[in-house]
Amino acid sequence: MISIKCRDNEPFERAFKRFTKACEKAGLMSDIKKHQYFEKPSEQKKRQVNQAKRKMRKLMAEIR
Repeated sequence: MISIKCRDNEPFERAFKRFTKACEKAGLMSDIKKHQYFEKPSEQKKRQVNQAKRKMRKLMAEIR
């Protein structure tokens, strides 16, 4: 559970901005986006394989 404490005389916008940054830092937003729809196990595996390929291509490009 993410929580922040509002400081004295702090505007709502600033407190909300701190809250959203805390959510992003905790990975909450990416988790929500990931669970917006059901992904079949085969699609999940395919996505992970493609992600690994992109990561390897990036690493190989840095080495050269």
